[in-house]
Amino acid sequence: MALLQYNPVHKKVPVLVHGSKPVAESLVILEYIEETWPQNPLLPADPHERAMARFWLDFGQQKGLTFFSFFLATGEDKEKATSEALADNKFFGGNKIGLLDISFGWLVHWFGCMQEVVGLQILEPSTLPRLHEWTVHFKEEPVIKENLPDSSKLLTHYRRLKEKFT
Repeated sequence: MALLQYNPVHKKVPVLVHGSKPVAESLVILEYIEETWPQNPLLPADPHERAMARFWLDFGQQKGLTFFSFFLATGEDKEKATSEALADNKFFGGNKIGLLDISFGWLVHWFGCMQEVVGLQILEPSTLPRLHEWTVHFKEEPVIKENLPDSSKLLTHYRRLKEKFT
């Protein structure tokens, strides 16, 4: 819980501590990383693609649960939107992982745990092939794979919640 001392306002993580200076909140941290280490950009180089990434980031922040419901809905419209957003790329910003992928990457870990706890496949390869491909590419990206948290604590938490509500 030592990281909580660096975010006295909200008392929550994530917090990035760089040179003893804390930076809090997920998107703010990603923007800080983008600006601090420009040799490894998280946003696409193309201004239009960068604007589109920012649009989707803002959309996700503004819509919250509404945006989350997109991932739980079914249908051709969702697959079409995903296919258009990914085009022929591995990631939303191209063939290199970027800010938008990292921003929504937590869903990959969360969905995996939820699927295991409730016994329901949320991201079916047959119904959402492009979104499923993205999750596979995301989890296999070395920088992500090396840093994914241990899912056992999250699984324990969700199992307790399930028991509480069933």
